[in-house]
Amino acid sequence: MTGRSFHDVLYLMEKDWQQEGDYGKTSGMDQSNTNIGDNCSLTVFSVTPQDEDIQILRPWQYREKAAGGMQRFKRAWVIPTISVSENMKSIPSQVVQIKSDKQYQSSVIYSIKGPGVDEEPKGIFSINKTTGIVYLNALLDREKIDRFNLRAFALDSDGVPLEEPTDLEIVVLDQNDNRPVFSQALFRGYVLENAIPGTLVMRVIATDADDANTDNAQLKYSIIQQDSPGMFSINQDTGEIRTVQVGLDREVVGSYNLTVQVADMMGEGLSSTSSAVISIGDLNDNAPLFTQEEYVMNVPEQSSGLDVGRVSVADRDLRGSPNWMVKYSIIRGDPQGAFAIRTDPQTNEGILSVVKPLDHESNAVHNLTVFAENEAPLLPSVLRTSRTQAQIKVFVKNINEPPVFLENPMMVRVKERINPGSVMGVFTAKDPDISLAQEIRYSLVSDPANWLLVDAQSGQIGTRYSMERKSPFLERGWYTALIAASDNAVPPLSSTGTLSVEVIELNDHAPVLWQHSGELCSSPHHGHGILLSATDEDMPPQSYPFHFQLDQAFIDLTRNWSISDINGTHAMLELLSEVEEGDYTLPLLVSDSGDPPLAQLHMLNVSVCRCDAAGICSGSAAALFNSGAGISLSALIIILSSVALLLVLALLLLLFRCTTSNTAPKGLLSDSEDDVRDNIFNYNEQGGGEEDQDAYDMNRLRNPAMAVPPSPRFKPPIRRDAPYSQTLPRYPRRPSDRPSDIADFIHDGLQAADSDPSVPPYDTALIYDYEGEGSVAGTLSSILSSEEDTDQDYDHLQEWGPRFRRLADMYGNQ
Repeated sequence: MTGRSFHDVLYLMEKDWQQEGDYGKTSGMDQSNTNIGDNCSLTVFSVTPQDEDIQILRPWQYREKAAGGMQRFKRAWVIPTISVSENMKSIPSQVVQIKSDKQYQSSVIYSIKGPGVDEEPKGIFSINKTTGIVYLNALLDREKIDRFNLRAFALDSDGVPLEEPTDLEIVVLDQNDNRPVFSQALFRGYVLENAIPGTLVMRVIATDADDANTDNAQLKYSIIQQDSPGMFSINQDTGEIRTVQVGLDREVVGSYNLTVQVADMMGEGLSSTSSAVISIGDLNDNAPLFTQEEYVMNVPEQSSGLDVGRVSVADRDLRGSPNWMVKYSIIRGDPQGAFAIRTDPQTNEGILSVVKPLDHESNAVHNLTVFAENEAPLLPSVLRTSRTQAQIKVFVKNINEPPVFLENPMMVRVKERINPGSVMGVFTAKDPDISLAQEIRYSLVSDPANWLLVDAQSGQIGTRYSMERKSPFLERGWYTALIAASDNAVPPLSSTGTLSVEVIELNDHAPVLWQHSGELCSSPHHGHGILLSATDEDMPPQSYPFHFQLDQAFIDLTRNWSISDINGTHAMLELLSEVEEGDYTLPLLVSDSGDPPLAQLHMLNVSVCRCDAAGICSGSAAALFNSGAGISLSALIIILSSVALLLVLALLLLLFRCTTSNTAPKGLLSDSEDDVRDNIFNYNEQGGGEEDQDAYDMNRLRNPAMAVPPSPRFKPPIRRDAPYSQTLPRYPRRPSDRPSDIADFIHDGLQAADSDPSVPPYDTALIYDYEGEGSVAGTLSSILSSEEDTDQDYDHLQEWGPRFRRLADMYGNQ
């Protein structure tokens, strides 16, 4: 093949061989000639399954020119495809034969490669390496592989290529071996009721696996069955389903079932069927109608938030849709808005409820008109009837009601310290049930200060005690009490009213001046004035603002002195002209803003002095404090006198203490010269034995009357023979004013003194089991003494003093 041309000849089956140069034709065989090289040609035939023999075709030969030379015919060529039908039953089957012109010169070995031979899917085609015949070895399926591209080779016995490789394209011819298939087993469509003819409802889709360029895949649609014939039609080419007639009514037929068919071969071939369900959409073409023209209901009076009853309607539209859901409204008979109506979403019923308390005595029967409409607007073509309205009669049942106060809360104004027994007013209640004529009784529910009295029959409010404006039971001057009014029904009912009493402040205290002395510079241009302030035990508005003024009877004072108000409680006293140095007494009148106002005259002592440029008095002891302390001469004298007095008192106290310590009694054991008990030691602690001096002080035992030394930080001394957890008893603050309690007061004081561990007598029981080593006294334990068989010797008690000698006399001679 390198440098040489390759002549391929396709031999197809035929019954007889024909002569070289002739082109035979048989049934089922088509012929085409193609120049495939410089000096070779190819004849290709399409083969049908009935071909039995292979026609041998010779390639184009070289022809001589007029001059006796050879001339080759050159022409452009395209190798046509080889067609093989799918689903061929005769397997294996000859497809084509290839032959090289070199086969006459030497032996040629043929081979093919490509998909279907040595590539997947392998083994579909094979070639006889000697004859060049290509065989089909398996059934072909165009829907899986519609063409095969192979390459043919011609080699000599040594494997050297004799010709250039040639491409073979084998096309699989389609057969109608696939039914059309719908894309869904069930199609669902939707269209509104009352739709006009020609309205598009839905579209069904089908596909066919056969060749789309042949009639094998040309599909046609049709409706073969429907519930109501003639209601719907289908486009045979597109599969669109449309309405045909008017009169779709969801309330009559809610859905339609159709059976559609698709067939190939322009509707004459293989076919399949599917189902289509067309749902009819709802329109609001039915108004809600009440099932009754009138409803009767009952409700107890004075109740609210209570469901009274239900009303129902009938609506043929789609249940649960806005065309079916109903909105209820009360259009007449409820001017006060005492009723409300809502919709039950499950049953579509209207629930009537009372939202404001009803009064049987005012209106025993309520006639309501209720209107029903859908949430969605009704179609204009639908006629409305009177059954969209209904009448509801609501009877109000009479029940016992609690009394009602005519004025609640009742407000009363009284002056403080009103006389006990005074009448403040009448807190009246009435029974709403006029027909029952029940009796009402009044009582106090809350009276925090126990100031009030109420008459059970009339509700008259009086005072039990005088009311104080400064009482903690008042809040911003108001006292609040609760009064109950009850009827005599069974069971009785009651209601509570609030009584608010405003206690008015009385102006019974005159204002008081805080300071009664001051100091001024003799010149009005130096220093500052005297700041005056006052207070009043009364409360506003009976107290401040205060008014300060000099007594007008002293005309001379008003010429030289002036008072100007600063605020409601302060004023400034100043000089109008220069006056002589000295002490002045000014009659100052301070009045409040009460009704009527009260005033009080105060004598103000003013010391007028000469001042320096800084406005500080000079030439007196006050000048020593010109640093800003502001201490006057009179104040300095008072301070120095107080210090001297304190020093004298301290000296006298020291002398008294010294005299008392020299004349103090010696104690209970002072007459004993042989008292060997220097101290009492504590041996229930881990200490240093007798060397440990942190124990009881014998001086306290010898002299119980000795004064108790002061405790650090003014705390009472701690007794070592008393429990640490014991607290000091509480002494009575002062004797009672009642003589009958004097005995109890004395008893409480005696008990507190007996239990006080900080004062004598020290008679607490102590246990002395071991008194240490080296003690001249023996043990005092009664347990150890009982273990000895010998009699006890009490003679040594004679040496212990007068008190123990008596014990020695009693027990020593036995």
